[in-house]
Amino acid sequence: MAFELPPLPYPLDGLQPHMSLRTLEFHHGKHHKAYVDNLNRMVKGTPLESQSLEEIVKATAKDEAKAGIFNNAAQVWNHTFFWNCMKPRGGGQPAGELARQIQRSFGGLDKFKDEFKQAATTQFGSGWAWLVLDGGKLKITKTPNAANPLSQGQTALLTCDVWEHAYYLDFQNRRPDFVQTFLDHLVNWDFVAKNLGGAK
Repeated sequence: MAFELPPLPYPLDGLQPHMSLRTLEFHHGKHHKAYVDNLNRMVKGTPLESQSLEEIVKATAKDEAKAGIFNNAAQVWNHTFFWNCMKPRGGGQPAGELARQIQRSFGGLDKFKDEFKQAATTQFGSGWAWLVLDGGKLKITKTPNAANPLSQGQTALLTCDVWEHAYYLDFQNRRPDFVQTFLDHLVNWDFVAKNLGGAK
């Protein structure tokens, strides 16, 4: 069964003014779609064709001969996850168990934002910043290119895409401004809390 480009969980203009319709048209409609198309082409006629996206990511993560498949499969997964990490009128404060865990692990939301922003802005070149659950503890990590927590035995809770195409149309080379805007105005804390709850 061929993989399909999942629809965005909001309209193309739903994240404005913090992320433009034009950015989403390119990022979702061009970049994400290209990963889906490449993955379908690469797995067609192979045993991987019948596996789930998560199974493909895990099966190819450490196989250099399948690096192309991994890169495209992981980027399909990463982008689908990223879209759900945002919502119209996002940001604000997490609540409940998630808020308690952030307080316990980082000393509060502001300190979490500082650490997350540091990870996102110091990821050299293309990649991702993540909030993960690892060994029962919240941690902030960063990964290059297509790498993700799924291939490292961690549970992803939140991610920010810091590939240049994620922000260049709106922020040019100002990655720190993009990450701050993501944290303050776009984060879907309900989705993050759901991921945390589902990991237990």
